[in-house]
Amino acid sequence: MHITINKNYLTFNNFKVKCAIGKKGIGYKIKEGDLKTPVGQYKIKYLLYRKDRIKKIKTKLRKIIITKKMGWCNDPTSKSYNKLIKLPFNYTYEKLFRKENTYDLILVLNFNMNPIIKNKGSAIFIHVAKKKFNKTEGCVAITKQNLLNIIKNLRLNTKVKIGNQK
Repeated sequence: MHITINKNYLTFNNFKVKCAIGKKGIGYKIKEGDLKTPVGQYKIKYLLYRKDRIKKIKTKLRKIIITKKMGWCNDPTSKSYNKLIKLPFNYTYEKLFRKENTYDLILVLNFNMNPIIKNKGSAIFIHVAKKKFNKTEGCVAITKQNLLNIIKNLRLNTKVKIGNQK
């Protein structure tokens, strides 16, 4: 069982939905901030979600509630690079608790995690798309409803394949 992502669509079993990807498309990530969605096959580490916006989630994945003091380190000079962090934090990071709904649900992919290579790229997520499916900084984004539908059926060993493979 796997999720396949190409330029415009995310496919899971027989479920095919529109998605947004990085501003520079799918490719080999060269460095932090290159705006590419990384080609390859990944595991889903866990699900982050806003309990104040999504009451019930059915999934077999490990769930972590997003709080106001959570972020994701994207600073290659930090020991916490490409990891979930607690705020306040002395390095650069992405805030996970946002006014907009893009981070209401986040599937965290294991891109650049074992081992973590400094400056290779961080925070590759599948998250909620903006209304116009604006391009991302490297993540994959789909509608909140589609994401909720998919996570119900994900298994712990579900793989995510990003690229142009069929």
